This record gives sequence, structure tokens and C-alpha cells, in this order.
Amino acid sequence: MSFGHFAPRGDLPDADLRSASAIDADDVAALLSEMGYPCSQAEARERIRVIVDNDRQALVLARSAGRVCGLVALDFMYYLPLGSTTCRITALVVTSDAQGNGLGRQLLKEAERRARFAGAARLELASGSQRADAHAFYKACGFSDGTLRFIKRLGEA
Repeated sequence: MSFGHFAPRGDLPDADLRSASAIDADDVAALLSEMGYPCSQAEARERIRVIVDNDRQALVLARSAGRVCGLVALDFMYYLPLGSTTCRITALVVTSDAQGNGLGRQLLKEAERRARFAGAARLELASGSQRADAHAFYKACGFSDGTLRFIKRLGEA
């Protein structure tokens, strides 16, 4: 299977990657909304605060051409079956106009760098079953199929 469709196609220079802070609430709200999770600036500000206050989480923003155009959120957790830390990507989004330029790969590399630095045994993510393009992208970036994920909703989330 060829993943050439998911090779960088544009000429995006390396983006500036940095940890998010409260002043990024408008950009985070826009990115989460683009991902399909509508979010107000106030909600984004609170979510950023929760992540910043938790040393087991990280939120990294990618800025290119003077604007924020992507993010990756990480959760570091102890994984009992392996007896070690696992790093889970809880969100990865690149604006539609910045896709195809290697930014998603750059964010995944940053996630891997941070996971290795934290001593994580593996990097994992979940992706909705309807996101076939995302699945092919993740495979092209070295991820393999994992186990099925089952969800029982305990409210509106």
C-alpha cells in the first residue's frame, strides 16, 4: 500500500512549536471547532488551564506564517499491563488550509519526542471509525492498528 498521498506536498518551513497558554484560547477554540468539537474561547481557556496545571498533560501549538494552524494534546499515564508510562495523543488537528504541508507529521514527531523524553514505552491515539483519511495518515506515519476502543457515555461528553 502506498502512502504517497500523505507525503508532504507543500513547502511549509518547520513551524514554531510551543506549549499553549491562556492567551491562546481563541486559537485553541477555533482548532477544536474545526476538529468537530465546538468550543467557546472561555471553554478553551479553562481547558488550557486544566492541562497547564497537570504535569501529566501537554498541549502543543504549531505556528506558521504568523498564525496558529495546528495542535497536539498529550496525556501521560501509567499503563498497568506494561508497567510503564504510555503517552496518549488526545487531540491532533491541523487547519484545512495548512494540511498537506507536513505540519501533522511535525506535530506527531514532537509528540514522539516528548513521549521519549518522559520515558513512555509507547505513543498511542484513538481515531473515530469514520476518519478513514486520518487512519491512512497515521499508518503512513508509523502507527499500526491497535485494539478496538469501546465507549460508554456517562453524560453528554
